[in-house]
Amino acid sequence: MSYLDSIKGPDDVKRVPRAELQHLADEVRQRLIDVVSQTGGHIGAGLGVVELTTALVYCFDSPKDKILWDVGHQGYPWKIFTGRNEQLPTLRQENGLSGFLRRDESEHDVFGAGHAGTALSAAYGVATARDVKGDDYHVVAVVGDGAMTCGMPYEGMNNAGHSERDLILVLNDNGMSIAPNVGAISRYLGSVISSPITNRVRDHVKSAIEKASTVFGKGMVDFAKNVEESIKNLFSPGMLFEELGFRYFGPIDGHDIEAMLKTFELVKGLKGPRVVHVVTEKGKGFPLPEPDLEKFHARAPYDPVTGELIPASSASPAWTKVFGGAITELAAEHPEIVVITAAMPSGTGTNIFQKKWPDRFFDVGIAEAHGVTFAAGLATEGIRPIVAIYSTFLQRAYDSIIHDVAIQRLPVIFCMDRAGMVGADGQTHMGLYDIAYMLAVPNMTVTQPKDGAELIGLLRCALSRDDGPFCLRYPRDKAPSAAPPAAEIGAVEYGTWEVLKEGRDVAILAVGVMCQPAIEAADGLAKDGVDASVINCRFIKPIDGQMLDRLLGDHRLIVTVEDATVVNGFGSCIAREVQERAPEVRVVVMGVPDRTFEHAPRDRQLAAVGLTTEGIARTVLSGTAEQSFSSR
Repeated sequence: MSYLDSIKGPDDVKRVPRAELQHLADEVRQRLIDVVSQTGGHIGAGLGVVELTTALVYCFDSPKDKILWDVGHQGYPWKIFTGRNEQLPTLRQENGLSGFLRRDESEHDVFGAGHAGTALSAAYGVATARDVKGDDYHVVAVVGDGAMTCGMPYEGMNNAGHSERDLILVLNDNGMSIAPNVGAISRYLGSVISSPITNRVRDHVKSAIEKASTVFGKGMVDFAKNVEESIKNLFSPGMLFEELGFRYFGPIDGHDIEAMLKTFELVKGLKGPRVVHVVTEKGKGFPLPEPDLEKFHARAPYDPVTGELIPASSASPAWTKVFGGAITELAAEHPEIVVITAAMPSGTGTNIFQKKWPDRFFDVGIAEAHGVTFAAGLATEGIRPIVAIYSTFLQRAYDSIIHDVAIQRLPVIFCMDRAGMVGADGQTHMGLYDIAYMLAVPNMTVTQPKDGAELIGLLRCALSRDDGPFCLRYPRDKAPSAAPPAAEIGAVEYGTWEVLKEGRDVAILAVGVMCQPAIEAADGLAKDGVDASVINCRFIKPIDGQMLDRLLGDHRLIVTVEDATVVNGFGSCIAREVQERAPEVRVVVMGVPDRTFEHAPRDRQLAAVGLTTEGIARTVLSGTAEQSFSSR
């Protein structure tokens, strides 16, 4: 009998016989494996929380009770149980379900979640709003998949624990973020799991004290409370949480539905902050063909039986791989290089460096701000840190970039993967803002290479300088071609642009990966009688002032093209410069409009905003037509 076909919402889960809930969970797990094999996605976290999600839906009453999920890719089973099973094959597809949680997708998605570490703080806000309004419902924050390596959950615990508000924290402890979790907190949780005897010791002591109290009266009761507190501090596996004001329950097997049901039923009847520590296995049930645990965090389409990836159609290397190979080669020449990432060795390509230079590689966990300030400390002592973090995640470290690195002019190199449109990960993971936010940082050099060889040249340029931070950005995409060995590439001259095509009517100033479509557009425009220059503006800050002045002397129209927000970006910077240098020259800015963008293939996203060969050509033709009209 199939139960999953009858599940249209949480109430249907409650109608499944309690003894059959594992059968339902097994169906959900297989459904995830089958669907994500077609769509791709963050399969590992969802597979690990199937039983946990089943127990939560069965015990609590969503949407009246508010259940908030951290790092939203844990939410795939939640989508199934909350009425989205039929839509699941549209996951991460254009006009389909998001790969994360979104308030506008379902009334059961209380809080949008794409980045890690937000659920507890948001849940505390929801619980406070409930109390201010005089309402009555449970608030549950499910925190896990590495979120406890962030700083924000501890800030949230400190605040919520002090408040004594009614709030449940479910700690989904799978020992993983993308790579295995790092740090003292992960080690502490591991010691809790490995020493369940401490729970039994505490229970026995408490029982003995209660019996003695009935014999010796109130004085003994007061004494017993003091003794129990001391015993708790000595033996409690959840001492950290209890000291922060949370009553601790666990550790509990996160794949034992009945054990979780009993615990949640008990915890529901209590008040105040409490934490349920649930131990799960990330990727449980996935047919993984190799032992690398990172492989099932997020996968492209795969064979649902073997887990083998479906071969990609393009033989071109990914930018990520080009970067990883480049820094690994450069490290042989520069013993002062170290590499830092935030829980994403494979995602950033730094796992290539890690294998070759393990003693010079540092994974700081999902702690971007700490990673940046850690790099700053290294830089003060002559080390050359390369900080490899996705563009969208580096936003979390903005104060550290300014305060700890830029103001002190420390030579930290920031390498921002997933820059520009990011494809299927959608709104929360877009790397559209790095040009704008890095341009605003004093003493920062901002660059983007057009290909793998130039990436190596810009890295060499960065390593040759020690007068401040330097950043490079590149997309989640295939590089135009394989990069030659690093030894064959010299440093790009600092602050210089490159002429890719000479023309006289219009100058197209292209940034990074926009160079190739700009060249193709210029070739097509020649057939329409428009002679276009194409400039590789690999240095976004500082600009090549000499070349810009020359272009302004020869061209009446400038078109800038960047795969980033147009708000305060490269085009805005050029428009300001042109206004000061040659106000008679018109500037047209091409980039990403000031709004959010839905998940879709990256090429579709770029086409939607005109960042293609055809889009650039249309814009240039429109601009030259207006220019001709205004000059008559």
